[in-house]
Amino acid sequence: MIDTDLLKKVRKIEIKTKGLSKHLFSGEYHSAFKGRGMAFSEVREYQFGDDIRNIDWNVTARLNHPYVKVFEEERELTVMLLVDVSGSNRFGTRVQFKEELLAEIAAILAFSAIQNNDKVGVIFFSDKIEKFISPKKGSTHILRIIRELINFKPDNSQTDITEALRYFTNVIKKKSTAFLISDFYDTGYEDALKIASKKHDVVAIRITYEKEKQLPDLGLVKVYDPESRQAQWIDTSSKKVQKEFEEAYTNHTKMVNEVFRKYGIDNVEVSTGQDHVKQLMKLFKQREHK
Repeated sequence: MIDTDLLKKVRKIEIKTKGLSKHLFSGEYHSAFKGRGMAFSEVREYQFGDDIRNIDWNVTARLNHPYVKVFEEERELTVMLLVDVSGSNRFGTRVQFKEELLAEIAAILAFSAIQNNDKVGVIFFSDKIEKFISPKKGSTHILRIIRELINFKPDNSQTDITEALRYFTNVIKKKSTAFLISDFYDTGYEDALKIASKKHDVVAIRITYEKEKQLPDLGLVKVYDPESRQAQWIDTSSKKVQKEFEEAYTNHTKMVNEVFRKYGIDNVEVSTGQDHVKQLMKLFKQREHK
């Protein structure tokens, strides 16, 4: 039995994300994410300029006149959402936590896929595979995904992107479009990403929080790491601590971007409290010209 509060949350995110995907992303999604290939449609008479490699020799011989095969793009895709549910996503402000932004973006992508008649599946991961929802179509399926995005409680708190990518490449055999949605606070996943990107179209969406970039001066503060589940006192007024904090974020960002560049992974960074619609539109537009 689903509680009333959860139903209200599901309805709220459904209304918001369904509207965005329908009015803002429908055309961009269709253009940005192509089908698996070209499928045979029909034969017609040869016209000047047609590629002779498409001549249907059997029909040509039978009718004693050149005919060519006509192909259409296969539009149906399998879209997989690889969603990081580790502890570091439970970070943000009263306005929005990273996990809330992550859920909203995943819901927008799911609705966009369904409106394009694509199948959608989800892999929730921490440092293990927390849950797998196999790809299907339909509004009932999407609402199930949204319920899980809003209400899912992982068993573990740490992150293992390698495990998620390996599971994905093993369980999804046909080429698909995969959105890897995470803050990417992990290392050592390069080989798994390389293998996955050769088989599938992998797109990375990096979720960040503005205060991660620069430590605010709040004096002596007790901070808690939701992944390691350890707490410690930090003097946020210390210039040295502020500099180390900023450098750590900058170095992490450089590392992540270098991995994406090395393996040709389309990516976008989206921060809590900012206009994620603009960032997603930017990603879609970039892919249209590839």
